[in-house]
Amino acid sequence: MTDRRNDRREELAANLAKVERRIAAACAAAGRPREEVTLVVVTKTYPAADVRILSELGVRHVAENRDQEAAPKAAECADLPLTWHFVGQLQTNKVRSVVGYADIVQSVDRSRLVTALSKEAVRAGRELGCLIQVALDAGAGGRGERGGVAPGGIEELADLVARSEGLRLDGLMTVAPLTGEYAGRQQAAFERLMDLSTDLRVAHPAATMVSAGMSGDLEQAVAAGATHVRVGTAVLGVRPGLG
Repeated sequence: MTDRRNDRREELAANLAKVERRIAAACAAAGRPREEVTLVVVTKTYPAADVRILSELGVRHVAENRDQEAAPKAAECADLPLTWHFVGQLQTNKVRSVVGYADIVQSVDRSRLVTALSKEAVRAGRELGCLIQVALDAGAGGRGERGGVAPGGIEELADLVARSEGLRLDGLMTVAPLTGEYAGRQQAAFERLMDLSTDLRVAHPAATMVSAGMSGDLEQAVAAGATHVRVGTAVLGVRPGLG
């Protein structure tokens, strides 16, 4: 093992330990068992070598948001015991590729995407987990600035996923909005998502997954009841090339 890899391993181990302490403290404060919350490490812009180190350190869930970067990385790490989450806005022309490696797509936000995912999942002989991405900044019938369906569109989309071959409805995801009534109010946004999750589970009791919270607001997400937090920067460091 090179010195550089040793250094990187130590850095990632220290960062993971810090994040783990934050999640454990947030769970304790919320009166929740630690095992209720799954850490998903967002590895976008970081190399497969980092993914390999994370796997050695016990990480089991990783997320990517761009297929052109994720596909080769997932292929390079195909021997690792990882669950791959796709969290970015997904164009239908990338669906075949994404279905080849993703276990869960967290950014399902329109019926055309559901149809495409179902077709490719069936073709690949896979079952794909799907989260409906909820845009809390969307107008009544619109989509959010960063993708997502308005709360009023969840039921119809969820029903479509649930009856689509090759797909499994796992739950809901959101990104804390930068605009609208929830801007700067992460806790309120995540609590709203939990209410929507409760509504969803009336018709779809198995759709228990709630993905919310990132490096800056994971505590608020855990307090609200999130089952999965998506953490990148706090584990991997500030992304190269981004201001």
